Amino acid sequence: MFIKQQEKREYEQKLLDVARVVRVMAGGRRFRFRAVVVIGDRKGKVGIGVAKGQDVSIAVEKAVTDAKKNIIKVSLVEGTIPHTVEAKFGSSKVLLKPGIKGKGIVAGGAIRAVCDLVGVENVSGKILGRSKNKLNNAQATIKALQKLKTK
Repeated sequence: MFIKQQEKREYEQKLLDVARVVRVMAGGRRFRFRAVVVIGDRKGKVGIGVAKGQDVSIAVEKAVTDAKKNIIKVSLVEGTIPHTVEAKFGSSKVLLKPGIKGKGIVAGGAIRAVCDLVGVENVSGKILGRSKNKLNNAQATIKALQKLKTK
């Protein structure tokens, strides 16, 4: 009798975006999928990965391995960020403010996913740029979190 043990994941993952991308060749169109994945341990580590594959599951798998290579450590203070920070990536611009205890994550889209997986419990975030690109908004959030400094 074999007992199958569940493997404990060290990081939680969240699929941010899946896009069907096309490459036009002489014989016609070739379709692939691009996956954007955010991983984090809810204790101050977060990473973002992007990958393409013939199938969505392959693209997600590759994106997770890419995210593991791009992990950053974020300094948190009592479940929130230490100070207000702003960052820009491409045409995306993001503003993060420390939150009041018990308020939760007041942010939308990519900012919410990244802040949740990094372990921030109370934060206020705003996408200032006009870009709706989830990948660039997530990258801008990561850049903002990298700028954080503790006393």
